[in-house]
Amino acid sequence: MPLKIHHLNCATLNPLIGQMVCHCLLIESPEGLMLVDTGLGTKDIEYPKKRLDKTFRSFVKPKLEMQETALSQIQKMGYVASDIKHIVLTHLHADHAGGLSDFPKAKIHILRYEYDNVYNNENPLPGYSLQQFKHETNWCIHDIYGEKWNGFNKSNILDKNEEILLVPLRGHTSGHCGVAILTDKGWLFHCGDAYYHRDTIKKNPSETPFGIRLIQYFIDFNSDDRRKNQNRLQQFYNASKDQVRFICSHDPIEFNACINGNNPNHC
Repeated sequence: MPLKIHHLNCATLNPLIGQMVCHCLLIESPEGLMLVDTGLGTKDIEYPKKRLDKTFRSFVKPKLEMQETALSQIQKMGYVASDIKHIVLTHLHADHAGGLSDFPKAKIHILRYEYDNVYNNENPLPGYSLQQFKHETNWCIHDIYGEKWNGFNKSNILDKNEEILLVPLRGHTSGHCGVAILTDKGWLFHCGDAYYHRDTIKKNPSETPFGIRLIQYFIDFNSDDRRKNQNRLQQFYNASKDQVRFICSHDPIEFNACINGNNPNHC
């Protein structure tokens, strides 16, 4: 049964290269409401110096508006925190996982490699905020098996349900993934931070604006893997753009297309 999607900007960011969004998804599923990423959470807004390190605050310059949190936005729709049953994370960087503490009863789905970045790493890598994971969290750790989705490895989020999938896209972090959702308009592929700008896959990775390429290089866990996956995504886009809609986490043009009911592939 196709799923209904709501597009949320859960943190406006203002780096030197230009304004970005944190493009999260609210999914209405038979299993209850589900979020894909959370953006920044209410505690990040209340205690930014405690929850967000100085480098993040200085270079990313988050807007820090309470009304942009996922919790505030779902409350305006008439829901409460406990209505969110599942949260699927592309990765655990601060601007993607800050809202976890706002939904303490939700099951948190993530790839094992990404979980290990935080919990089995003596020296957590830059980009993560351990303060965001201090609360008791109901982790659902996923491994990848042999079945594939359009040539990509995948893991089902909900047992044998083939409508919501984790798709590994290693590079930005070691456990970074995309999330594929079967909607009433066909497949929507949220690629997380595998790319930052639409031209990366709609034209060519070499067409990515220089400032964004520079930021990717400095943030990447493995730039070679990231570039390989960007090339794969470009090929997939060229072959499937009439059947699959592609979005990433931070492109405001893609986000605006989605909230206006337009196909982000056409922006």
